[in-house]
Amino acid sequence: GILKSVASADMDFNQLEAFLTAQTKKQGGITGEQAAVISKFWKSHKIKIRESLVSQSRWDNGFRGLSWRVDAKSQSRHSAQIHTPVAIIELEFGKSGQV
Repeated sequence: GILKSVASADMDFNQLEAFLTAQTKKQGGITGEQAAVISKFWKSHKIKIRESLVSQSRWDNGFRGLSWRVDAKSQSRHSAQIHTPVAIIELEFGKSGQV
């Protein structure tokens, strides 16, 4: 709803006031009292809300390992490709601190 829109746009206090004013004028919108409560809540908790949104949207996995090897093809549709070296690289990703 309204708070999600405010948080997603990372509104500053001027943008917030303009947005809430528009919401109170909209048919089926919010009351002035509701706008005041939302404004007070946003001003008190903006930093925590933004940090929470960022942490939920961040990809927390990290690089955990790398392994590689070089193989020689032993079968192929084309005989010219047999014994051609092929590099196989495996990258391992996972949550930081997990084994």
